[in-house]
Amino acid sequence: MRRTEALRSRLDLYGPRPDPTAADGPDPYGDPEPEWLRIDWREHLGTITVPPASSAPRPGAGGSAEGTTVHYAELKPPRDKQASRALVFVHGLGGCWQNWLENIPHFAGRHRVIALDLPGFGSSPMPDWEISIPAYGRLLREFADALEIGDCVVVGNSMGGFVAAEAVITQPDRFEKLVLVSAAGVSSARLRRQPTEVVARMLAVAVPYAMNLERRSFRRPRARATAFGNLVRYPGGLRPELLWELFAGGMRAQAFAEALGSLAGYDFLDRLEEVEVPTLITWGRADNVVPPADALEYGRLLNNSRTVIFDETGHLPMAERPVRFNRLLGQFLAE
Repeated sequence: MRRTEALRSRLDLYGPRPDPTAADGPDPYGDPEPEWLRIDWREHLGTITVPPASSAPRPGAGGSAEGTTVHYAELKPPRDKQASRALVFVHGLGGCWQNWLENIPHFAGRHRVIALDLPGFGSSPMPDWEISIPAYGRLLREFADALEIGDCVVVGNSMGGFVAAEAVITQPDRFEKLVLVSAAGVSSARLRRQPTEVVARMLAVAVPYAMNLERRSFRRPRARATAFGNLVRYPGGLRPELLWELFAGGMRAQAFAEALGSLAGYDFLDRLEEVEVPTLITWGRADNVVPPADALEYGRLLNNSRTVIFDETGHLPMAERPVRFNRLLGQFLAE
């Protein structure tokens, strides 16, 4: 415990931790009986090829006439019900579509819900174009077009929030609403000025993969605490099966280093004030990857936004406090 707290102290960026927002209902940590465990996900997985990207080719990669292959999970309402809208979930650095396991089934009763593996993460192969936040933003729009998704709500965590915001900034009429969950984009904009601190925070998400854990390790509280103590507030409060899904998908993060480099100094902050798309900003007050103070800056720059700070919560509010997160997102969708 002392070692973990010391690491958190070294990783801590300057800036205040905002006051927590009072919950308006039940707010348990974790989910002891998750719905996602009762779903045969093999029936809901797919791949699609989006058109060739206009981005610069990656060094050593040849252009592909076929385009970029994207792996995704999709759940829809029953056949006798029409989907109210489409929700697109975007994972973060080192993540995968499974980051949204606690959320996809909850919203699939009324909405068309899609969670993708960004190229180079999860089961999506490396693209032939150079990875960058603008390139991922274009990919997100092309992916939605390829699946014939009209106006949609885009929800992004960490780097996925950065990508989602970039997509909305570039083509605001394409998205109905935006949800930022512990989103990168503020601290990373000053990466050139504070490289050591910011890179150290971002590398914290790689700890589980560097440990080369095996499935049985997730039954050991100490192994879970060591691997995930910088990502979530209470690793022991989450089901080992969920942590395994997060870890196993992230193990295939071929694009981790290149994506981390793409965060360096890309600054869209002066463009956020132009965004009128309704935005929900959610953050864990104990986030040790992206500073909670960044939530306040996003809230200041995004005029049509609301900010909610989850107490005793780390970098993955949607997985750590799914009951509250799902309720909050449902309320936002209904507005």
